[in-house]
Amino acid sequence: MKRSKSVNILSYSLIAILLIIYVIPLLFVFNVSFKSFNEYLLDPLGFVQNINFSNYTEAWKQGNFSNYFVNSLLYTGTSTVFTILISLFAAFPIARGYVKWGGLIYFFFIMSQFLPNPMVSQFKLMLFFKDHLPFMGYDSQLGYILLKTSGTGVVFMMFVGYIKSISRDLDEAAGMDGCGYSRYLLQIALPLMKPIIATGVILTAIATWNDFVGPIMYLSSPENWPITAGLKEFKGQYGNNWPLLACGITIVAAPLIVLYVFIQKYIVDGALAGAVKS
Repeated sequence: MKRSKSVNILSYSLIAILLIIYVIPLLFVFNVSFKSFNEYLLDPLGFVQNINFSNYTEAWKQGNFSNYFVNSLLYTGTSTVFTILISLFAAFPIARGYVKWGGLIYFFFIMSQFLPNPMVSQFKLMLFFKDHLPFMGYDSQLGYILLKTSGTGVVFMMFVGYIKSISRDLDEAAGMDGCGYSRYLLQIALPLMKPIIATGVILTAIATWNDFVGPIMYLSSPENWPITAGLKEFKGQYGNNWPLLACGITIVAAPLIVLYVFIQKYIVDGALAGAVKS
């Protein structure tokens, strides 16, 4: 059906508004990151006149990003891999109906997503583990990884919807050929789920990498802090060094932007598939 001219104008107007809302702040931060502190004070909103690439070197040192970056890679990489694997092994039997009362379990799981944030109970649980299993309790890297891995809700629900679209004939053919359950999921089902997995990866990575409150609550030792903790280093007693803070924000955001560039072709297809295929 041919769309009217007014509908096209409205569509492009909404797109332009969204671009302004999302892109302008990013460009502003990127512009400020190249300014000297004096230039920023004289003209905070103006375009940079003298580009200072040294801001990024200074911000990297002041924010101690060299240490925090490794921690963030560890937390994000491991929690993302564990989240994808746990969601896959949990979603497949639910989607296929291999579990008794699977539909009811899935319903209660969806309802649990609307419950209040369990931050207080999680904190008490971490303290409990610290007393009994210190290596996976409060202020431990393993404990924080397990805590971030537990947030598999959205990924699990998308996987259930997507797996329902995969033909059951593959299950039967693999079973006749003697393919084991785990081998089938990892070698056959997993490659077929690339679009939805890419969506799950980016959602989990963003939630873990950009988490600022979680490390403050659960990680008290500076050697365990992730890269977002480095942003606190740019806060002064009487004011903030905004150009260096803008550099820090850019440094923190850059890895996720690079990750998105490499897997963005799968993300839209995966999100739509998880939403409509059931």
